[in-house]
Amino acid sequence: MRGEMRIDGFATKATLLLVSSLTVMAGTVIAPALPSIGEHFSGIEYSGLLTRLVLTLPALFIVLAGPLTGWFLDRKGRLRLLIPAMLLYAIAGSSGLYLDSIWTILAGRALLGVAVAGIMTSATTLIADYYKGPERSQFMGWQAAFMNFGGIVFLTAGGGLAEMGWRWPFIIYLSSILLVPLAYCSLTEPVREKSIPDISERSNHINTHIRLLAPIYAIAFLGMLIFYFIPLQIPFYLNEISGSGPAASGIAIAVVTLFAMLTSLGYGRIKKYMGYVLIFGLNFGLMGAGYMIIGFGTGYVSVLTGLAVSGLGTGLMFPNLNVWLTSEIPAIMRGRAVGGLTTAIFMGQFISPVAGQPLTGFFGTGALFIGTGVFMLLFAVVLTLLKNVIRTFMQPAPNFTEKGEEVPVSTEG
Repeated sequence: MRGEMRIDGFATKATLLLVSSLTVMAGTVIAPALPSIGEHFSGIEYSGLLTRLVLTLPALFIVLAGPLTGWFLDRKGRLRLLIPAMLLYAIAGSSGLYLDSIWTILAGRALLGVAVAGIMTSATTLIADYYKGPERSQFMGWQAAFMNFGGIVFLTAGGGLAEMGWRWPFIIYLSSILLVPLAYCSLTEPVREKSIPDISERSNHINTHIRLLAPIYAIAFLGMLIFYFIPLQIPFYLNEISGSGPAASGIAIAVVTLFAMLTSLGYGRIKKYMGYVLIFGLNFGLMGAGYMIIGFGTGYVSVLTGLAVSGLGTGLMFPNLNVWLTSEIPAIMRGRAVGGLTTAIFMGQFISPVAGQPLTGFFGTGALFIGTGVFMLLFAVVLTLLKNVIRTFMQPAPNFTEKGEEVPVSTEG
């Protein structure tokens, strides 16, 4: 019965979107409670560092677990990973509700990272398995938009619960339990094809797919590293130039998410008229222009304007990464490919503080945004001018369809 389920039905699509929204909760939910957590554990040595690790540790374990979850998806199936990962998400994510030691809470945060890697990789792979062509592009855009919307909702909810006490935001992670029956009833395991040899068995497939995946992973890493300058630096920058407090900074960061939703929702239509490389050119061009407006900003309104422009570019990045990768990687390799993408994205997030802080210390936050903006504008120009060369390089050999049939190389830019 489950095998005959309509994958284009409302229940399936709603479940995939709701499950995808879980991935944005890893950090946003408890961010407002960090000061209270730090105060509660202030008597412990290195409490400041340990408190910050409560927020950042999941990202490190997402990086470590990403390739393993991808391998498991391809070998054992999508739902065999997704549903256990959702259960682990609830147990590990809610650790702050009932654990009293900072060390056990950190262990829970590490396991949360493993769970998020499993959920993110499974959900994106299932979307690629279920939908093809323009429908896949449209749904990937919906996924990115829904995740952005979830970020706003969960950040707001976490802030409200944090007013009641530092433990209360952790209760939101239990929501994944409610989605487990929904996932079991409305999602079905895709039929996996066996006609293409494993990537480790044929060197020509390795060379072909590495030349495709390496640039995609590099763009994902770079884009996330640069994007995370906003949540990391904007609160300090706004305080510096306008005296804005935490509430105003939260609104400013939410502006990025709101405008990213707009272009994510429109990604399917944009994809009909532009190729992958050109969309990345538009993506980084808008982000670069936005960062320069931020860097030259003299007050709150001008920074908001820059954040809005930057958000329009950010909204194109993640659906474009997902659609390009999943459209051109054979189905039996798709889990590992998406797992690698998950690792690249969260590696960028994890490295962003290390990359941005020294530059801010030497040149100032405004100069960081201006310099990054100039770099992204130049990068956008290179992508636009060399789109055909880039596309040819990334697909030097015949590609394969999801059923293992050889097809001509695409030249879409």
